[in-house]
Amino acid sequence: MFENQPHSTFEVAATLAAVESLHGTLSMARALVVSGRDIDLAGLDREAARLCAAVACLPEDSGQVLLASLHALTREIDLLTVVMPHP
Repeated sequence: MFENQPHSTFEVAATLAAVESLHGTLSMARALVVSGRDIDLAGLDREAARLCAAVACLPEDSGQVLLASLHALTREIDLLTVVMPHP
């Protein structure tokens, strides 16, 4: 699939897939909270840190490709924050 593409194209695609995967995890967590289920967010900080590191290592010109997905991810975080029970 990526055999003839530059290395950075593969890295961008892999990072985009990671962003979308984390978005799906957060979306599922939000759905569970809304339905009254308890969730365990242990490890989420590590996943976010890995994603940030991956984005930071990408070539400067690749940011625009990820921008919409990163904005959607931050919106999902905000939505999860709203539905989470407060201690």
